[in-house]
Amino acid sequence: MKAVLQDRSFAEIAELVAAAGEKPFRAKQIFEGIAQGRKLSALPIPSKLRAYLLESFEDEPVKISETFVSADGTKKFLFELADGNLIEGVFMKYKYGNTQCVSTQVGCRMGCKFCASTLGGRLRDLTAGEILGQILAVNRAEGGTLKERAVTNVVLMGSGEPFDNYENVVKFLRNVTAEGGICISARNISLSTCGLVPEMRAFAREGIPVNLTVSLHAVSDEERARTMPIANRYKIADILEACAYYFEKTGRRYIFEYSLIEGENADERHALALAKLLKGRPCHVNLIRLNEVKERSLKGTSEETAQAFLATLERCGVSATLRRSMGSDIGGACGQLRASYIKKGEERP
Repeated sequence: MKAVLQDRSFAEIAELVAAAGEKPFRAKQIFEGIAQGRKLSALPIPSKLRAYLLESFEDEPVKISETFVSADGTKKFLFELADGNLIEGVFMKYKYGNTQCVSTQVGCRMGCKFCASTLGGRLRDLTAGEILGQILAVNRAEGGTLKERAVTNVVLMGSGEPFDNYENVVKFLRNVTAEGGICISARNISLSTCGLVPEMRAFAREGIPVNLTVSLHAVSDEERARTMPIANRYKIADILEACAYYFEKTGRRYIFEYSLIEGENADERHALALAKLLKGRPCHVNLIRLNEVKERSLKGTSEETAQAFLATLERCGVSATLRRSMGSDIGGACGQLRASYIKKGEERP
C-alpha cells in the first residue's frame, strides 16, 4: 500500500511540490483537487507532476463500494480502502444540515457489547487521510463542492475508538478544518469516546473546539462494566473529572450518549440516578433507543419507555434529548454493514 496524499497538510503538499521542482501554485491546485474528492489521476495538473505523485501515493485511498438508502432517507456507505479493507459510514439529513458519521479504525478493540464494530476486533488504525477521504468521497457523491458542501457536520462515531487512534485523529481534525480544503468548522464536529481518560485530558489541551461526546450508558461502574470492558480501567468518576477538565480548557459543554437497553438501564431508578450524577454539570444527554445488533442479545426499549426516561431527566433539571432512530432498516448501527459483508465472504465457497 502506498502513502495517502490526503494525510498531508497544505504546507506539506507545498514542500512536496517544491521537491518535485514545480511552481508553488501547483500546491493549491493539488490541495483543492483532493479536497474536491478527485482521484490523483484526475487532478488538473501537468501529466509529469501527476505521474510523480502516483509513484508514491494511492490514486484513490478511499472509494465508495456500495450505497444503501433507508426509507427515511439515511444513506449508508461501504468504503473500500486501498489495501482491500472495508469500513462504513452513515449520511443523515437534518433541518440544520447534513451529518456524516465516519470511522476511525478498521474494527475496534474496545469490546462494547452493544456494538457490531467490535465483533472482529481491531485490524488497524486509519490514517488521517483515510478518515478525511470518507468525507471527501461522500461530499462529491452527494453533489457537494468546497463552497457548497453536501456534508456540513461530522461525527466521529463510526467503527473504532477515536482516542485509540489519537495522533491520526488529531491530524485529521486539523486537516478537515483547514482553510482552502473542505474546511468544516470544528464546532460542527463531534468526537465520541468510550472514555479513554488520559487521551480525553490530552485532547483538552489540543485547542480544537469540537463537541466531546462520551459513551456512558450506565450509572454505576459495576453496571457499566457489564456492557463496556473499558469500565474496568476507568471509573465514571475519572470520566467526569476529565470532562470537567475539558470544559475548563475549552469552555465547551460536553455530551453523554446513553443507549437505552431493555432490562438493563432504562427504568425510572436509572433515570433518577443519572440525573443525580449529572445535575449541575455543563453537559447534555443524548438518549438513544438501542439499534439492535443481531449477534448480541441486548434489546432496545419501547418508545414509551424512552419518553418516560427523558421526562424524568427533564423533570430533574438535566438537559436531554431523545435522538431520532435513523437507518435501522439498512443496518444503521456501527459495524453492522461491514460485519455482514465479511460474513458473506466467509460463507462463499
